[in-house]
Amino acid sequence: MNRLPTLVTLLFSLLLAACQEQDSLDHIQKEGVLKVVTRNGPTTYYENRGTGTGFEYVLANMFADYLGVELKVTPVYGIDDLFLRLEKGRSHIAAASLTPSQERSLHFEYGPTYMKVRQFVIYRRGIAYADSVEDLIGRKLQVMQGSTQEETLKELREEYPELTWESPPKLETADLLELLENGDIEFTVIDSNEYIANKGFYPQLRVAFSIGEPSALAWALTSKYDNTRLQKKLDAFFEKIRGSGALASLVERFYGHNESNTQINSQTFVEAVELRLPEYKDLIEQVALEYEIDWRLLAAMSYQESYWNPRAVSPTGVKGMMMLTRRTAKEMGVKYRFDARQSLRGGARYYKKIYQLLDDTIPEPDRSWFALASYNIGRGHLEDARTLTKKQGGNPNLWTDVKERLPLLRQRKYFSKTRYGFARGDEAVHYVQNIRHYYSLLTWTEISKVRVPPPKVAEDLLPPALAPFYKAL
Repeated sequence: MNRLPTLVTLLFSLLLAACQEQDSLDHIQKEGVLKVVTRNGPTTYYENRGTGTGFEYVLANMFADYLGVELKVTPVYGIDDLFLRLEKGRSHIAAASLTPSQERSLHFEYGPTYMKVRQFVIYRRGIAYADSVEDLIGRKLQVMQGSTQEETLKELREEYPELTWESPPKLETADLLELLENGDIEFTVIDSNEYIANKGFYPQLRVAFSIGEPSALAWALTSKYDNTRLQKKLDAFFEKIRGSGALASLVERFYGHNESNTQINSQTFVEAVELRLPEYKDLIEQVALEYEIDWRLLAAMSYQESYWNPRAVSPTGVKGMMMLTRRTAKEMGVKYRFDARQSLRGGARYYKKIYQLLDDTIPEPDRSWFALASYNIGRGHLEDARTLTKKQGGNPNLWTDVKERLPLLRQRKYFSKTRYGFARGDEAVHYVQNIRHYYSLLTWTEISKVRVPPPKVAEDLLPPALAPFYKAL
């Protein structure tokens, strides 16, 4: 019996299987999971109210849906850690606000570009200033290790040999901006998209000038597998979202506005109380009564969330009067987030739930402030801040102590040691403080309405010495 065709078929099958094993797309489809490595930060990935968000996260999730697989995101610290995972095949894609560099491109492939950026030299007003590269010589300049910015500085050093800088390992954009804000360094260089996303949190930071040529962001691909088929899928995906306007919409959603933590002027709130609140006041009072919540607290929350706009949509995709995420709305039984009654009920129900889940040792009114912070940032991040407070010798049951630690969750040296990682803790602080302020204003407004002023008696307006003469009249 001639077994040659059988052997040839077997060898061909084995060869085909070996080739498929080295194909990244086949690897993704077999596992049913797209593994993405990224960095913690506002432009990349972070958790908000129990769900992932960030420009890169949302974009990667869209690609996973396009492939029909699940998304698994792994945040790491430092650019070198990103490429190490790609090199070892632990992740298929690095979606981390990366610009393809000449040096990295020798070892890694990149997908299509999707956003143009420039490299900004940043300084803190009142501490340093520069007009050109010459002004950076002899100054304290730091950048991310292994970044495109460092490569650009190396190129500039050929023209300016005295130009020096530091690039400590595992340094992130948030770290650089904190160092700059605190005056520990004089200059840094970051991509323009990173500056736009963070400038609202650092109002004293300014752009000095840009260096290098304009570039564009792109995803880096694993070097362990053949990416030919994956590249074709990426090309088709980005062509599709460009053509549909989905990419432009995503860019606008995360970068089309200037994020700011500035507290809304009290006068603006008072005007809204007079002009907009009457339309929803009865409804807010009804829902508050259902869930045994002070209606003024619910009114203050809904104003902070949406300015009493049932059709509101935030840059992170939450919607409605109480700005519920899709996940929270489903959990709270809300079918249509733009319905004011459903949204208020869902928000009130969610607030009561997280309020009841808090540690029983937390007293009032701190318990209410913690519940508000959890509503904004998520219970996990709040517990991280409470743990950090306790480690630093503060009282984890007091809002005055915890609110000092919440902003630290933006800094890598703190959030890297927490369970839930990066969070915009300063936003949670502003959120709670604003609501407390609005609550006080509403309370005073209500007191003013029901308070009966004393009658204006002429005798009361006279000096005591003249009172007897008035009675004699």
